[in-house]
Amino acid sequence: MKGVSPANGPTFSIPEPRIMASRPNALLERFYTALISGDRAAAGEVLAECRSGKATAEALANHLIWPTLDQVQKAHRNDQLSDLSYHFATRLMRSITDRLQPEYEQKARRGQTLLMVCGEEESEELAGQLTADLLEADGWTVYFAGGGVANDEIIAAVGTLVVDRLVIFGAVPATVPRTRQLIDRLHDMGLNEQVQVTVGGGVFGRAEGLAEEIGADLWADHPTHVVEVLDEEPDTRMTWDQRTVGRRRRKAA
Repeated sequence: MKGVSPANGPTFSIPEPRIMASRPNALLERFYTALISGDRAAAGEVLAECRSGKATAEALANHLIWPTLDQVQKAHRNDQLSDLSYHFATRLMRSITDRLQPEYEQKARRGQTLLMVCGEEESEELAGQLTADLLEADGWTVYFAGGGVANDEIIAAVGTLVVDRLVIFGAVPATVPRTRQLIDRLHDMGLNEQVQVTVGGGVFGRAEGLAEEIGADLWADHPTHVVEVLDEEPDTRMTWDQRTVGRRRRKAA
């Protein structure tokens, strides 16, 4: 299974805007503070400042929105951020993400279909939306279902939509067993050769080796990385003997 280890750091294909490269920490800190305070005007000022430095929508998503969302998720998960501040930040970032999407440069259509689901938390839904928007701009025909969809419905959609890629982004620990069961079902039905499964973000970005354990074909730790690995590894598939969870049970069956 291919992917870039978080310890080695991601490879960004979107150039960092000059204004952000010169003082990224200051801009990210101002943006984070504005978001968790619900200060829409202050958040808008940071965006305008980045825009003055010729930052593209893709660069803002990659170098401003995602790092800040990741920090919000970590702070809230560690009880360092109140529910009110979490709601302020995620709702405001949702609004900003919606405004950025129409500005993404649209590449030629691939003629391939991608189904995407994610964790159920608001921040996971937002990360999923950000990823889905970037994938659509990269030429995929994207169906984004969000979180909380039963495996049976996902399997049915894979057949109905004739899905080529399934992306599961931002799962929380409680949903990992369900994700493993979903991948098992794809194998049981013989769909694993047709449908490449990529997992990323959320618990998969924090627990090294987890994606491999549950049988995912690819993994990525942030939205742009998802775009990259799907581009670079179109034929990669996890074989049954590479899995570390469930392998003994299946062989004994």
